[in-house]
Amino acid sequence: LFYLRREREERAAGRSEGAALEAAAATSGRAVLISGITVMIAMAGMFLAGDKTFTSFAIGTMMVVGIAMIGSLTVLPAVLSMLGDRVEKVRVPFVHRLRRPNGEARVWGAILDRVLRRPVLSAAAAVAVLVALTIPALSLSTTPTGLADISIPAIEPYKALTEAFPGGADPAVVAIKADDVRAEPVQAAIADLKRQALASGQMNAPIHVEASKDSTVAIVDIPLAGDGSDDVSKAALATLRDELIPATIGQVAGVEYAVTGSTAAAEDWNAQAKRTAPLVFGFVLLFAFGLLLVSFRSIVVAVKAIVLNLLSVGAAYGILVATFQWGWGESLLGFESNGGITPWLPMFLFVILFGLSMDYHVFILSRIREAYDRGLDTDAAVAHGIKTTAGVVTSAAAVMVAVFSVFALLPLIDLKEMGIGLAAAILIDATIIRGVLLPATMKLLGDWNWYLPRWLEWLPTLEHGEERVEAPPVPEAA
Repeated sequence: LFYLRREREERAAGRSEGAALEAAAATSGRAVLISGITVMIAMAGMFLAGDKTFTSFAIGTMMVVGIAMIGSLTVLPAVLSMLGDRVEKVRVPFVHRLRRPNGEARVWGAILDRVLRRPVLSAAAAVAVLVALTIPALSLSTTPTGLADISIPAIEPYKALTEAFPGGADPAVVAIKADDVRAEPVQAAIADLKRQALASGQMNAPIHVEASKDSTVAIVDIPLAGDGSDDVSKAALATLRDELIPATIGQVAGVEYAVTGSTAAAEDWNAQAKRTAPLVFGFVLLFAFGLLLVSFRSIVVAVKAIVLNLLSVGAAYGILVATFQWGWGESLLGFESNGGITPWLPMFLFVILFGLSMDYHVFILSRIREAYDRGLDTDAAVAHGIKTTAGVVTSAAAVMVAVFSVFALLPLIDLKEMGIGLAAAILIDATIIRGVLLPATMKLLGDWNWYLPRWLEWLPTLEHGEERVEAPPVPEAA
């Protein structure tokens, strides 16, 4: 979209078809490359999660972005070269009225003019809205999704059966490995484990023991108190793992053991996520900061981009909590709240949203920097850059919001949460963040937007236009 739009602008300005393509390649093409690499770096953060599901997400999304980026830099220019001006055949009527003859969006132009006239008020109002949306995220908690969270006709008979004949939650499964699990010391330890488990009051009968044919492995099924996902079940699991098993099975020489089951799997996954989340978040933030710093030679631009994206993600988390954890969207979206957010979603949402947000943030900043490098002052560059990209940003955001919103219609609550989270974040990012907060803060900062400390002057200079024009002076480092 950005590449095609820039090529059309250059043709409208009077350039030949070849010159228009070259100009688009030198400007939007470079922005496509930078934004594509930024998105792929964000997706690569999921490799640090230590989970095969996230690894598959990372590989899949990086492949899609990489192929799209290569196609935009190779196939798209070739197709545009063949089509020429015929690319605008069969135009949609009336839509052109939303854009001024100079290529700037009418609606966003009117909004931006008001934002730039009152930058303090605009920035304060935008931050207040984002903070208000983020507040619910402070109470975010995760809950595994069960069969009760699936709303399709095929699952209703099973729900009716379990309601008529209720049973307990899935038991904890103690796996025991030894040279001979039927040997007296091992059997005595298993019997002792059964007695202590029932005596604890946190585990229930019947406790089932089964051994493999070669007598090297045994499993002990121990039903836990609670429903399998509540605090009662979690406390019982902790007692089993930390006290009972070490005092019984753990006392037999040469025996290995581990505890699994649905409760244990959920607790282990959450524990791993808590360990790896700081690594994933830190990786994404650090590398995105570094790439923006090198691309725009401005420490202010890099820091501000990180902060704006964090505000967008925080607002999305808040909407998720209010809609699904608090249950405010139950009647509208057709689900019953299970009191939490699906465990895999917060990390996945952060990485995806950060990548998507940085994508068109780079496009907008590239256009602003290009105008600045050509001699416009910061205010004029901001106005020009955002007005000329607003239409494409809005179009891209509308496409993504529409696609993500489809997930809200699916029966799985996990997918509903993902769809609403992504759609809400993209909508907020394309409107409040890019349309209000970004221009207001750039207006307030003025030439300080391009501040680069002297000790970073060694960073390479990446052109954002066809030719380098001496930019106005920026404040020097103290």
